[in-house]
Amino acid sequence: METSTETGPDSGPESGSESDPTPGAERVVTAVAPTSLSPSRASDFMQCPLLYRFRVIDKLPEKPSEAATRGTLVHAVLERLFDVPAGERTAPQAKSLIPGQWDRLRESRPELGELFADDAEGERMTRWLGEAERLVERWFTLEDPTRLEPAERELFVEAELDSGLKLRGIIDRVDVAPTGEVRIVDYKTGKAPRPEYAEGALFQMKFYALVVWRLKGVVPRRLQLVYLGSGDVITYDPVIEDLERVERKLHALWEAIRSATESGEWRPRPTKLCGWCDHQAVCPEFGGTPPPYPLRIGAPESAGA
Repeated sequence: METSTETGPDSGPESGSESDPTPGAERVVTAVAPTSLSPSRASDFMQCPLLYRFRVIDKLPEKPSEAATRGTLVHAVLERLFDVPAGERTAPQAKSLIPGQWDRLRESRPELGELFADDAEGERMTRWLGEAERLVERWFTLEDPTRLEPAERELFVEAELDSGLKLRGIIDRVDVAPTGEVRIVDYKTGKAPRPEYAEGALFQMKFYALVVWRLKGVVPRRLQLVYLGSGDVITYDPVIEDLERVERKLHALWEAIRSATESGEWRPRPTKLCGWCDHQAVCPEFGGTPPPYPLRIGAPESAGA
């Protein structure tokens, strides 16, 4: 196993991003083969294998985006709201949490200071925080938090399948009914997809349902996606056959990842999403050259689960 060097933050997708103590300082990043699969990384590979490599193996830095950071902020507010008594879970109370959660987020991720570095008057940040407030307010039109007592919030789950494949992820909210039925809830700050793209949106939720089933032996009664951007709620009630299909798909996906890890062949897959990619400068589709592959090619252990 070799190491690679880079300048700037190490933004490993599984552990979040971090910042150098000294801006611009060179740091050494140890390249390791993937050992588990999360919904986000599975989606990355399906979208573009080369993107998966850049994020998981090369750990190339990515600039923070306003949309993704706003989503993180809103998630934090909705999580913390359940710390107060049910009767106090109001829209004004939720909005009052935004400044403190934004301060906490910036303290934990100093690189977010880049977002509004050129916003001397603070006008853009004010609009951005206002958009976060509107998303939080809209949630109250979709769910009533005074009637909810989540069993879990921001729950990290991990399960190892019989094959040795490890699945992991973070579930926004888990509700458990008095009868024991489980509902998995995920907040989305964007708009609901068109019906023909709904299956892709549900993939993440079925992934979580599979992990819960393998961990607890219980198939969640309902999967619920709450789209704050458009005010839609999409629900799906899974059955064992659904989860078995997802499991087979993930095994096939993992075998493809193992093969690419051993061979070093990570092919780009051009789509309209390329326009938002931070890695165009090192992508062959845009005339770039990927960095030297940091793992030993042909080593079976490099892709072990």
